[in-house]
Parts: sequence; C-alpha cells; structure tokens
Amino acid sequence: MIHLSGSLPAPAVPHSPPVLWPKTAPFARGLAVHGDRVALITPDEELSYRQLADRVTVIAERLGPVRRLVLLAGANRAEALVTYLAALAAGHPVLLVPGDSESTIRSLTEAYAPDVIARPHADGTWALDERHPETAHTLHPDLALLLSTSGSTGSPKLVRLSHDNLQANAESIATYLGIDDTDRAATTLPMHYCYGLSVIHSHLLRGAGLILTERSVSDAAFWEEFRAARGTSLAGVPYTFDLLDRIGFERIQLPHLRRVTQAGGRLAPERVAWYAELGRSSGWELFVMYGQTEATARMAYLPPHLAAQRPEAVGVPIPGGSFRLQPVDGEGPEVGELVYSGPNVMLGYAESPADLALGRTMQELHTGDLARRASDGLYEIVGRRSRFAKILGLRIDPQQVETLLEGHGVTAYCAGDGETLAVAALGGADEESRIRRLVAQECGLPARAIRVGVLSELPRLATGKPDYEAVRHLTRPEQEETTGTGADLRRLFAEILDRTDVTESSSFASMGGDSLCYVEMSLRLEEVLGHLPTHWHTKTVRELRDLAAPVAERPEGQDGPETKPASGLMRALRSFTAPQSWKTRRTLETGIALRAIGIVLIVGSHVQVFSIKGFAHILIGIAGYNFARFQLTDAARRERVRHVWRSIARIAVPSMVWITGAVVLTDFYDPANAVLLNTLVSQGNDRFDWAYWFVEALVYYLVVLAALMAVPLLDRLERRYAFVVPLALMAVGLIGRYDLLGLASARPQLSPSVVFWLFALGWAAARATTVPQRALLTAALLLTMPGLFQDQPLRTAIVIAGLGLLIWVPTLPSIGPLSALAGVLASSSLYIYLTHYQVYPYLQEDFPLTALLASLLLGVTYAAVVTRAARTARWL
Repeated sequence: MIHLSGSLPAPAVPHSPPVLWPKTAPFARGLAVHGDRVALITPDEELSYRQLADRVTVIAERLGPVRRLVLLAGANRAEALVTYLAALAAGHPVLLVPGDSESTIRSLTEAYAPDVIARPHADGTWALDERHPETAHTLHPDLALLLSTSGSTGSPKLVRLSHDNLQANAESIATYLGIDDTDRAATTLPMHYCYGLSVIHSHLLRGAGLILTERSVSDAAFWEEFRAARGTSLAGVPYTFDLLDRIGFERIQLPHLRRVTQAGGRLAPERVAWYAELGRSSGWELFVMYGQTEATARMAYLPPHLAAQRPEAVGVPIPGGSFRLQPVDGEGPEVGELVYSGPNVMLGYAESPADLALGRTMQELHTGDLARRASDGLYEIVGRRSRFAKILGLRIDPQQVETLLEGHGVTAYCAGDGETLAVAALGGADEESRIRRLVAQECGLPARAIRVGVLSELPRLATGKPDYEAVRHLTRPEQEETTGTGADLRRLFAEILDRTDVTESSSFASMGGDSLCYVEMSLRLEEVLGHLPTHWHTKTVRELRDLAAPVAERPEGQDGPETKPASGLMRALRSFTAPQSWKTRRTLETGIALRAIGIVLIVGSHVQVFSIKGFAHILIGIAGYNFARFQLTDAARRERVRHVWRSIARIAVPSMVWITGAVVLTDFYDPANAVLLNTLVSQGNDRFDWAYWFVEALVYYLVVLAALMAVPLLDRLERRYAFVVPLALMAVGLIGRYDLLGLASARPQLSPSVVFWLFALGWAAARATTVPQRALLTAALLLTMPGLFQDQPLRTAIVIAGLGLLIWVPTLPSIGPLSALAGVLASSSLYIYLTHYQVYPYLQEDFPLTALLASLLLGVTYAAVVTRAARTARWL
C-alpha cells in the first residue's frame, strides 16, 4: 500500500510554476497500449500492462500536477517500480538512490531537499512522505532522472538525464538486442544502477515481461523463479559471472533463455569467449556491452557472432550513437580518448539543487577511457585516462597493472594513492611479497612505493563494480577511523581472526573464521552489539554495525568492548565476579552449549567421577555442522580449499606437538599416534592407543573433503545442492556405519569410517532450512543410531537427544556468566581433549574431582598458549 504522510509547509524559496503539459518518456506514459500482456512477475503476483498502468495512474495522481523532486529508494519490488513509472509519466524528476543504504538516503536528502520521499516504512508498507506541498526547487522541464555516477553513491554529484535520454537509450538497446513482447527479463541488478534500470526501460518499451526479484543468481530459488516465469534474458556485471561460475551455470537447464548481457566492467577475454561458446552450444547469445551512467546506460555493444573471435573488443556504437578518438599526449597515433555522441548523452552534472534548473550543458561525452579502433571497425579499450597515477615521476596505469597480475594468475584491483600504488589482491598472505615483486619489476617502481593487501574477497560496490576507494583504504589500515561501533567491530575481527585486512565488507566467514575462534567471537560480539544477531557469522561488519543496539538499550554493565583484550578465562572469571552479569539475559548457541557440556562429561567419564557417555559422537556431528557454516561459504573454490587446509593445520599441528611429547615421555602411545595415523596402522587394543581417535577422524574427514572441494565439478554441485550433497554423503556413510566393507577397527564405534555418517548428518543439519528437511534428518537419526553402542541404550539416547537439539533448537536461554564459562570450555574443548590424558591417570584414584578440574584447567591453558604462539608466528 502507498500513502501520503508527514506533510510539511513549503520553505520560503522560489519554485517553478506548475507545468501543465510536462515532458515525459513515452514508454512510461504508454504502458496501457500493451493491454493484457504480462508486465511484472513477482513472487506474489502477476500484473498485466493494463493493471500496471492503472496502478501508475493512481500514484501519479497522488503525486499531484505540480512537478516536484521525488527521492525514490530503489528496490526490485513492484511498489518501487510503480512509483518510479508514476513519477516519470507525470513529469516529476526522480532522484533514484539505493534503497538499502540509509547513509545515502540521508546524505542526498540533506543535499537536495527532495519534495517527496518514496520508501518503505519499518513495517514494510510503502509510503510517499510529502515534505513540500509544491516544490522547493526550480526544475528544468527536460529533467527526468538523477543518478549517482559510478562509484560515487551518496555523493552530491549526480548525473542529470532527460526524458529524451531515457527513451532514446531504451529504443537503441531494444533494437540491437532484438527484444520483443515475448521476452521476459530477470532483474538481476539493482534498480538504482543504470544498467539494471536500462533492462527495465528497454523491456517495458517493447511490452515484454519483467521478473521482479531481489534474489542473487547464487540462490537456487532464483533459478526456480526464472524457469517458472519462462525467463529469456539475464544481465550481469563481472561479479555476476563469478557467481555463475561457482554454481555451475553451464549445467542449469534454461530452455527459454535467449540472451545473456554483460556490462559494468571488463570481463576477461577468455571468459567472454568461453561464455560465447557456451551460449552458441546452448541456444542463447552473449552480448558484451559498454556504457556509462553519463550516457544513460549504453554506448557500444559487441555483436554476438564476434564475441568468440574478438572477446577483447567493446564492439561498435549503439544505433544512433557514434565515437571519435581525441588525441592524448603521450599516446601513439592510434590511441586516443574515446568521445561519444548520441541522443542518450546526459544533460550534464548536478552538484547542488541550483543545478536542477539547468538545461543541456554537455553535447558529447568524454568517457575518460583510452581506446583504439581496430582494422575490423571494432573499438577496444586499452586504459583509463583518469586512473593514470604519477608515482615517483612515473606514469602508471592501474588497469594495466591489473591485467599484468591477471596474466600471472592473480585477481587484483589497483588504484593510485598519492606517491604509492595500492594493490588489493585475492590470495594467501604468503603471496604478498610475490605480488609486490611482480608489480615492481613490470612498473619500474621501488617496492616501498607499492602497498599490497592480500584479501579473501575483493571490495565491490553494491553494483558489483570494483570499489577503488576501499582498495586505497584497505592497504593503509592505520588511516581507518578509530572510534565508533564500526571501528570497534573491525578491531575485534582483527584481534580474534589475526587479520589486518578487515573492512566494512568483511564477515567472519569470508575472513576464514572457523569453529576454534567462533565461540570467542560470538561472546565478544554480543558484548559489543548488546545482542547476538541470527547468522551473524555471515553478516558483514557494516551489517553488524547497523544491527548494534543503542547504548541505552544494552544490559547494565555492557558499554562496549574492553579497552585491552583479556583472555577468555579472565573474562569468564570477571563475569562471575560482576554481580550485574547474573541479571544479564543472553542466549547461547546450542552447538556451543553442547561442546562445553560435552567436554566436561567426556573428561568426567574418563576420570570416573560419573559415567555419561556419548558426547564424543555428538561432537563429531557438531564438527560437521561447523564445517558447513565456516568452510562452505560463498568464497571462491580456491579460497574455500585454503580455509579448509588452514583449519586442518589448526587442529593437526597442536595435536601432533602435544602427542609427540606424550610419546616421548610416556610408554602409553605408539609413534603412529604422534602423526595421527594410529587408526590406519594399528589395530591394538591397549588402553591408550585409541585415545586420539576423535582428532584422527576429524583430520581425515577434512583432508578428504579438501581434496574433493578442489574439484570444480564437485564444488559446483555442493553450491547448487547444499542440502542434498551432505544427505547423499550421509547415505554413503551408512556403508561404514554398518561396516559393510569390513573397515572397522577392534573398537568399531571409534572408527572414522563408522562414525563419518554423524559428521555428514551435522553438515546436513546446518543446511536444513525447512521443517520437512529437519524431520527427515531426525528420522534418519532415530533409525540409524540404535545398535552403534551395543547394550548401551542410555548412550544411544544421549547422542539422539544432543543431535536432535542441534537439528531443531538453534539457541538456548542463558545468562552472562554461564555463557562466558561455556565459551571458554567450548573454545578450548579440543585442547582439553588432547591434554586430559596426561593429567587424570595420576589423580583419579585419590582425587577424582581435582583430576577433573586440573584436566580442564590444563586444556584451557594449552589453548591460550597455542593461540598466542599461532598469532606470534602467524603459522595458523
């Protein structure tokens, strides 16, 4: 529902008289001519063009006859599109902004004082907030749309586009793409981005259908919607194609797909050629396009039949447009700045409200791109004039540096920053020196003039384009802001994950966080935010900052993060001695609670203080659950595999160090234990030779899965069938569960082959998002668990209950001190398990409770030592 609210008196400033017959874009005004053809397909409804026109008319009438500046929070939703078309049809200039950026909406509202703000309210209803009954501005009659320039979202500098610009560019695009009224295009790009908006314009012009969706192409539900709507057209920026690579786009059956379009940045020629060939064999065409916001959207396109042979070219001018090359000092005769002319060239820029009264101030567009025209008539972009940097007297082209690194297998974004070159690259920390050396050798720069940041994910704008300002910021972290919740969160991430490249776009999962540091991070994060958001490990620093509770709403005593980092044990003790902490209501993740309770019960049962068995097998399931959450992220395949190997090292190295000491100093263990191979080479039945079966099993699983994930096909299958893959592995694991191949050891319930199905069950539990999926896992657990522990029904019931909680109950109620204590025990559980075998045998007969407490304390201490050593040596 859309309604007017919050009317304010108009300020005493000059305003334009009503325009009785305003200029409008014909495609917005003439929607009804397409009759009953389907216009919009949303998850909730279908609208015909006639129905769409009726809704547009209603909102146009509410906006009134006096032209006013309408700020619209863009979103791929019917309400936003109807409001946008209503404003265009009635001649009201639209300031289109990203609807998910409060800071942008706030800054542009302050800069331009819009007369009407159209955006959703907190309850989800869409509203028109009328701030001025007429207008506070002088609005030129040609002005139709204001958009931020690429990379300047939130900046007062805007592109002024006319109704003629919008109409001309829509007609040109629809012509060379061959769009007709049988087409249906998905809104894979944001509405506020000129490329995404051009998809809307060109399809509405031809009476085609729009599949309105806010889903990512990496979401399986997107493809279900696309197929159900008989989608014919997909649009993407380079990052979109990265996502398509990850999900195995080439195997997705899309019988109605006709064309795939690409713009918004350079796609590597080999990938253009690959997608062009894929399209040829699959029955669709690839259109590579070139444009800028200043040209409304498009200036050139590469005819599909040339994409495979000339993938490095941007092609030919769009119908109605033309190029010329303007000579540039320092370049050869064949290269010049690309200058575009055509009816889609913007009116000019606006940097203040006064500029809204201006007419055309620009006749042709100087693109800033360096280009040449090849002998076949196709244009090729060879560099970016405005991105050239003068560093130590040398003229450096960051784009050429990016191309150079790409040739060496390094994906990077580069930007000049004063007297240094900033390079943000994908890869491991060990590659930093190699990247710096490559750049220095090719550019002739000294290493000191090159700042390299090696990241797990490159910074991108909301449109998917490179964020070069973030590149400069990332490579000089000492210049980041030092106050505020955002800075607190970045420091917290940096401290716990031991990373120096934390940004607003970083998340715990993307930065390689795993179960060993997850517990401490969750507890510390709750202190900073005042609560722990659901699925916080996948949310960016920016998203977490926006979810922070105001200080006044935080529980007593929680004013923010500690000034100096304290150990987990010290924090737990402090929590117990703070009276107000006992009043603090919190939640505790079920997995953390089970790990904490489990390690106490495992050690206590070994000491024989009590006998409650089964939790080691619950922890196997939790290990699979955490593997799915922390290792199977949206990161690229190579990054995923790197994270798994890092987790293997974090488990195996401290384990082998400790066990080696036990082998040397005692007679209880074989050398095979020290290298975690006892399960494979020994079938002994002595008391301690099987002690570390849990660690061995976990390492074996991760090594095998790392090898499988390195296979592109398997990686894509997992991304596409996130729940089905672990379910299938669980089914395979049942072969070992019942030892059909005779691989079990003398203690079958402790054999990795026998208990792997529990690891896969935990993995599937993390991927289960519906009640039927959880019910299926519960049924499988109830059917397959009995019989694993012969004549031990209580042990069987404990495992079923624990894993049932993991499947169905994500969090448990808690209080501050219990959460702190659980956090210490859970984060140290691996190290307690490792060390307790060297403590309790000497104390259990005479001092069983002391043996239990000493075992826990030594494990917590070893955890602290390992963490400190790892951060000092940076080896994990």
